[in-house]
Amino acid sequence: MTRLAMVMIARDEAGLIARALGSARLHVDRMIVLDTGSTDATPEIAAAAGAEIRSFTWCDDFAAARNAALAHSDADWNLILDADEWIEDGGNALAILPATDVLGEVRVASRMDQPGANGTAQAWLPRLLPRGVCYAGRIHEQPVSDFPRLRLPITLGHDGYTTDNLARKGARNETLLMRELEDAPEDAYLWFQLAKEHQARGRTPQAALCFREALRLAGADVPYRHALVVRTMIALKAAGDLRAALVLADAEVACWPESPDFYFTVGDLYLEAASQNPAKADDFLPIAERAWKHCLEIGERPDLDGAVDGRGGALAAHNLAALYGALGQAELAARYHALAETLRR
Repeated sequence: MTRLAMVMIARDEAGLIARALGSARLHVDRMIVLDTGSTDATPEIAAAAGAEIRSFTWCDDFAAARNAALAHSDADWNLILDADEWIEDGGNALAILPATDVLGEVRVASRMDQPGANGTAQAWLPRLLPRGVCYAGRIHEQPVSDFPRLRLPITLGHDGYTTDNLARKGARNETLLMRELEDAPEDAYLWFQLAKEHQARGRTPQAALCFREALRLAGADVPYRHALVVRTMIALKAAGDLRAALVLADAEVACWPESPDFYFTVGDLYLEAASQNPAKADDFLPIAERAWKHCLEIGERPDLDGAVDGRGGALAAHNLAALYGALGQAELAARYHALAETLRR
């Protein structure tokens, strides 16, 4: 019986898969790659990296592929990894697996390079699964289980949301999301994922519309609520609906007193408000200033879903330096510029 297997589905990932497998090889007992129809050298590269290769006929259903891959594993625990991910930190934690059945959540640090979604965003996702747990969902599939969730000290790097990798994927995810929404139009998570797809591709009106629908449907306790609120504020501003973004900020402020991402975005909103209405700049700019200072007081919060690195540190200090520079306060500008440089190290 295998203790721990890494299980992956992949297609046409010749440029990335060796990195993923190389990061996992020392921490697992088996590596299983289910190829869903590659036309490049993905299977050969994966085999050379030590993976067992299995084949599957793609049927526009990620859960079906995940479950087919898991069916090839005899392991007590399965680590789910994608080809555009890699174990960035904490892999040694896999030497000691949970003593009871849980869904092990890892921190996925996604690199993004689009306006309004730039930097490294965090999400906590269940990726260490006990034997027998399966997936449901055609796209953005989720493990189906009543087991409790346990956060593990493991970070996966992920660059699937960069512009180049999004272009390579084409419209696949958007198409599958639309099909899922036809069957489940009240599913807030699907609207959230469709909104992120539009946002990453620079479609600001569509992103704002989908985020608002997700927010309308989502409960206050959904695990992605923090990311949803912050991204909706950003999308509304980008779509030219600053008033709606400010109304949302006012409605949510009591919910996120310790979120640098929320206050960082509030600062951006009020800076934009000052730009659009110079007569009220003296009212709006101090709000932006206080918001970014509060980010620094809070510090970084990578435990919050959707948190972006720097909003509790270097990015907030940079914005304060720029603000003071624009206001002619050279000493304060220099101080916060130096702080930003220090926090980037």
